[in-house]
Amino acid sequence: MGENKKISRKDFFRVGGSTVAGLSIMGIAGNHLYKMLAKPEELFYGDQGERTVVRRGEALPSPYRKIFAFKVEEPITAFEMAGDRLYAAADKSIRILNREGAEEHRFATADVVRDVVSVGDELYVLHPTMIGVYTLAGATVRSWEACSPESDYCSMAIAGDEIFVTDASNKNICQYNREGAFRRFIDSPNGFIVPSYSFGITTVGDKVYCSNPGRHTVECYDMQGEFVASFGKAGSEAGAFSGCCNPVHLTTTPTGDIITSEKGTPRISCYGRDGKYHATLLDEFALGVGYEAREVRADGNRLIVAGANSVSVFQYEERFAQQTACGDCEVDCPLRKGVTI
Repeated sequence: MGENKKISRKDFFRVGGSTVAGLSIMGIAGNHLYKMLAKPEELFYGDQGERTVVRRGEALPSPYRKIFAFKVEEPITAFEMAGDRLYAAADKSIRILNREGAEEHRFATADVVRDVVSVGDELYVLHPTMIGVYTLAGATVRSWEACSPESDYCSMAIAGDEIFVTDASNKNICQYNREGAFRRFIDSPNGFIVPSYSFGITTVGDKVYCSNPGRHTVECYDMQGEFVASFGKAGSEAGAFSGCCNPVHLTTTPTGDIITSEKGTPRISCYGRDGKYHATLLDEFALGVGYEAREVRADGNRLIVAGANSVSVFQYEERFAQQTACGDCEVDCPLRKGVTI
């Protein structure tokens, strides 16, 4: 099984078509190719200043209002929260910030950072071909190499003792325990189509949810890697996934709803674990300039959203929610707990 997974990165990018092949012939560096697929604004626009983005239609009513935002020095490649600290990865380092955005500490990592997940007093850091474990202060604990030398890891999720990692090169999910022992490869019965680094993953209880971006779906698996179900469809309307490859990021609320984040026409939406669409929480107008997908974390009645080189805090407000699907939602949602407005 492992031998069937050893697809070279060259072959992987060749699958993308003549455009990608042409870029390879022209000598485009791997980092530039990654930016073209995952962060095109960095390659084609260079800096992270204001950019003009064509907006279509009108802004959707949102149950959230932006109450605070701050900048970081470099584009954020991965983002996590742990207690009252924020962890923002940029290139080969991670910045530890307080809730107001002030940097308290930073530490170097072994390679570029694709994802960051906090568990207890440890920070798991995903690199293209390695997983590193650190203390929350940045001290190295342990690390291990990818199970395949041709891996190109994208996103990571942890449930109990199990770690699930999406591999954009081999188009599968790799499962480890938290000590680094390889468990299994997980393949989609539908076939994962991964034309860009949009291979998000999260866990809810004893289930794993990951995006199948080229098919515009979210797939569900059990802890043994068995396929359970999928939901989603292609489209620009609310409750569908637009563009060539969405959703990009997945996360959850404490009660188990699935939050998706899309690129192209950025938006953040909420689904039940059964795949039922609840609401679009933030659309492209609320998220601001740029077309990259934002990473998001649910925090009480707030959404913490990281993208480009900034972090924004959005708070739920009842008076806005009544104009949206959230106003009629019957789910006991933690994102509106303690609301007094």
